[in-house]
Order: sequence, then structure tokens, then C-alpha cells
Amino acid sequence: MNAVLVAVALSLVSAVAYAAAAVAQERLAARSPGSGTLRLLASGAWWWSVGLNASAALLHVVALRYGPLTVVQPLGALTLVAAVPMGARIAGRRVRAVEWQGTALTLLGLGAILVTASGPAPDDVLSVPEALAVAGATAALIGVLSRPGARPGLRHATASGLASGVASALTQTVTVAATDRSGPLLSVQVVGVALLVAAFAAGGLMLSQTAYRGGLGAPLATVTLANPLAAAVIGLSLLGERLQGGPAG
Repeated sequence: MNAVLVAVALSLVSAVAYAAAAVAQERLAARSPGSGTLRLLASGAWWWSVGLNASAALLHVVALRYGPLTVVQPLGALTLVAAVPMGARIAGRRVRAVEWQGTALTLLGLGAILVTASGPAPDDVLSVPEALAVAGATAALIGVLSRPGARPGLRHATASGLASGVASALTQTVTVAATDRSGPLLSVQVVGVALLVAAFAAGGLMLSQTAYRGGLGAPLATVTLANPLAAAVIGLSLLGERLQGGPAG
């Protein structure tokens, strides 16, 4: 099977798991809007959402081994597509017409992206200095967006999307470098970048939980847009990925 098709299939399942996790997080935030970190850690619902996020992330990691960031990350938008009917069902209501329209437009956009972004399995990785530079710039931007006193909502959602997108970009470096048999499995590059992945993934999860205090729709849409944008910038500028415009280039 074509490597990109494998990446697409894994990304689809990952998106459904991420959608279920987002709905669970939003329901938890609605029930306990002021919950601190310690209270969350004592909540079974929180750990259920963490398990879903972890499962989705694992599928996402494998997908990144088979497909480029410019293909895998945009498919994360299917999280929003899956979350709409899931959230409506749990809330005991029908999906509104405008929500179906948004879902259809999302699917059309993804189709266009897959046509222009198809490419071979990734083989480029970030160097340690590049990874540290990306991490530092992203951490500074996240700090501005989620500064103390900021009202939970779209700023935290944007910060969460950026953190998750950068974590995915760094994850690709870890998976490619770790499976490259020309060097040691636990090299300084693999271990160092893996620690950055863990930090950004955990930060993205906590930021999204804060963002969902303002509801599911707008924060999830913001996370879904910011995530692939951040990853695509890294993929196109540092990892040698490119968009393909067909026969004319």
C-alpha cells in the first residue's frame, strides 16, 4: 500500500480519537469550570480524555512516519468534523444545518490539500539547534497568548494548537531519526527532541482544557486551524517539504 495512503488511514482514526477526547474535555470543563490541576488529576473523566488523547497521538506518530507533515497535519481538521455530531449527540440535540455546511466545506478543503500536498515518506529531520530554536520561539509565543490574567478562550486555544503542531513537527524528527539505522537509537538528538515533544504535548493538553471552559465549537476550531499551520510552517521551511501544483508545478 502507498505510504501516503497508510498515513491518511492512520490520521483518520487518530482524528476520531482526538474528537472523542475533545468532547470529553469540554464536558468536564462545563461541569467543573474552575477545576485546578490537582482536581483534574483526581477525575476519572480527565484520565479517560488523557487516554483518548494518548491513543490518538500514538496513531499520529505512526502516521508521521509514513507521510509528510503537510499531509498528516491538515487531516487533523477531521477532528472538528467528527466532534460536531459527537458533541450534539451527547448534548441531546440534532446537528444544525450550519454545522453540516461547515463540515462539508472542511471536507472539500481537505480534498484540495491532499491533492497539492502529496509526497514521499519523510526523511529530513531537524538538527538540535533548529529544534531548540523552534521550541524557544514557540514557548515565547505561547507565553504571550496564555499570560496570567488572560481570559480562557481563543487565546488559550491558539496556544494549544501551536504547542500541538510543534510537538507533531518535532515528533517526525524523533521517529525518522530513531528508525534511521545509520546512527544510535538513543542519540542526543532523539532524546533531546523527545523531551521537547513531551513538554509541548503536555502543555497543549492543559491549554486545551482551559480553552474548553468557553465551549467546544470555537476553541476546537481554533486548535484545529493553529495546529496544522504551525506544523506546515516548520515542514515547508525546515524539513524540505513542498506543495505540489500538478503538472504545471
